[in-house]
Amino acid sequence: GKRKSWSTSVMYDSDESEGSDILVRKVPAKRRCIVDDEESSEERQPDKTCPTENVSTSRKQKVLAKLKELVRQKAARRSCSNANCEDSNSEAPTEEEPLCQLPLTPSEGSETDSSSIKDFVVEEEEDDDDDIDNTEHIKISDNFSCISSSLYLSRCDHYVHFKRIVKAFLINAIDDTFLSSLYDGTRQKKYAQDMLLSLHYLDDRFIQPRLENLICRSRWKDRYKERVDCYPDVRVSLKNTENMPCQACGMKRWCKFSVLLSGRLYNSKTLEVDDFMSGDKQVLKVGVVCANRTRVYHNLKHFKHKLYVDCSSVAELDGVKDEPVKDTVERLFSHLEESGWIQKRYNDLEDYMEDADSFQEEK
Repeated sequence: GKRKSWSTSVMYDSDESEGSDILVRKVPAKRRCIVDDEESSEERQPDKTCPTENVSTSRKQKVLAKLKELVRQKAARRSCSNANCEDSNSEAPTEEEPLCQLPLTPSEGSETDSSSIKDFVVEEEEDDDDDIDNTEHIKISDNFSCISSSLYLSRCDHYVHFKRIVKAFLINAIDDTFLSSLYDGTRQKKYAQDMLLSLHYLDDRFIQPRLENLICRSRWKDRYKERVDCYPDVRVSLKNTENMPCQACGMKRWCKFSVLLSGRLYNSKTLEVDDFMSGDKQVLKVGVVCANRTRVYHNLKHFKHKLYVDCSSVAELDGVKDEPVKDTVERLFSHLEESGWIQKRYNDLEDYMEDADSFQEEK
């Protein structure tokens, strides 16, 4: 509708005489106005640009004056430092020595003032960038060296850590104060620090993250988790199926597994056994998911204790007496390594970790 009305108005206007008022308001009149505006704007353009040019020129002059003043200050400091160097006759470099290497600036009013100042500024920025880059490079290299040195032992082969742990357990089986002296910082020799690092690696890298993952994805009650943590022995057996709340997570399920927890409480670091309520047992009825999670969690949680018990059994079965502890440990360790006993225990640990990693979330 708008297009029709416009076209009809155009046709109507075209039919009018040339002297009508409508022709005065047509496009040619507007074009003449635009041309006049452009001409007037071209005439007024120098007036508009003049203040800008004056402002920019004044700013350039101020910046140039500041740079010249900076050059004078640098030259004065350079001359003072040269004078101090000549008076002291010392070969040690001063703090202003890098300024002495700057090129001399020409006198004021010469044609190369601006270029020399620009060169001076650019060189100073480049030097600063180089210093920053060098500093960052030094920091990165230092951090890398520190990290590489600190993680040299922790990032080595896992089997190396495991062998150190076995040797530490053999020593503690003969001298029951060895592990406690490691953790309290009494022993500072390199072999002892390596064993302590491997023990921390076993706890912090192998076991604890996987235990936390198993707990975070479960609905276990805190009481049930504490029981599983305290008792080193567990036996999961199949019983009659009952529709009842699971004693691990509290949800109503078809519970057909019985979890028997037993054994004496022990210290997780020094592995010292507590004889308090040594005959205590706990029997709990759980569902299939909680039963499987209990088995995986318990195997990994108490692996270190079981490994120490096995090492103690090996030391007790050794019939050699009146032998230095070091020689006994080296002999037992060589025998265990040659027979494949250490490798078998390490394979068990890998299986437990794989079970924990592949355990599915409860549904």
